[in-house]
Amino acid sequence: MIGSVSLAFPLALLLLPLPLLVRLLPTARAPGDAGLTVAPATFAAALPARHGEDRAGQAVLLAAWSALVLALAGPQVAATRDLVTASGREILLALDLSGSMLKEDFVLDGAPLSRLEAVKRVAARFVAARQGDRIGLVIFGDRASVAQPPTFDVASVARAIEVAQIGISGRSTAISDGLGLASRRIMGSDATTKVVVLLSDGVDTSGKVLASDVARLAAGHGVRVHTIALGPEDLEHQPASRDAVDAVALREIAEAGGGTSFRVRSMADLEAMAATLDELEPNPMKRPPLRYWRPLWMWPGGAALALVVLLAAWRRR
Repeated sequence: MIGSVSLAFPLALLLLPLPLLVRLLPTARAPGDAGLTVAPATFAAALPARHGEDRAGQAVLLAAWSALVLALAGPQVAATRDLVTASGREILLALDLSGSMLKEDFVLDGAPLSRLEAVKRVAARFVAARQGDRIGLVIFGDRASVAQPPTFDVASVARAIEVAQIGISGRSTAISDGLGLASRRIMGSDATTKVVVLLSDGVDTSGKVLASDVARLAAGHGVRVHTIALGPEDLEHQPASRDAVDAVALREIAEAGGGTSFRVRSMADLEAMAATLDELEPNPMKRPPLRYWRPLWMWPGGAALALVVLLAAWRRR
């Protein structure tokens, strides 16, 4: 943001009339007897310029002097900039890419939307707003892998979420493996605050250990685990539903990990979840912007130099 222009040293403008004062000073008189006599032809090439040329040259010199004085006065413009510093927090998203994430039971603007596309829209926007946090992405299906190592480049993490596709890590749901990889990766971090956000819509079908035990182990190493249960149906109320989410298991994971569990059934729930999660893990960058002065002295200074160079080249012709 750019504000008004001001001068850092306005008293420097008192130097503007200095050339006029110099002209008003009395000129020194030539001595009566010269110590050296030179023939007039010797200085023929140094005769004064014609009247018009002399006035033009003086005008250029006056303009150069004015520009130089303006540069000395230090023109500057008020500006503001968002203060971006490292927050000391690291967040790893563990994103479920199992086959059930393709089910279109979310609605946006009257059109059906798959669970994965709904999560992509909200998660990518949530990540992009985390300036100052170090963010990473783990994806899991049959197996888990790191899609984006923790980085301050939150835009690259948002892009990794947007291009994530079902099938690249299998179509089953190994929640404990995804959570385990994310927890193990973040445990070795030097961040002061460590958070894992698990986004899943299914039941742990291929994990070798209980995901709640993994979360408990992570909590013992200072890692907080939040879970997000995706889908309108859950096993607690529709035990026969094929694609129902095990909300109870995800709630137990969050409790074991010292975090919060979110139940998301619609786009409105998803938006509310992102806002609540932002409050639980507040963005440290939401602070007053840095106000500073941007110097402009180089512009009049450069103009003064250019005028002097042009005048010297013109008189040398």
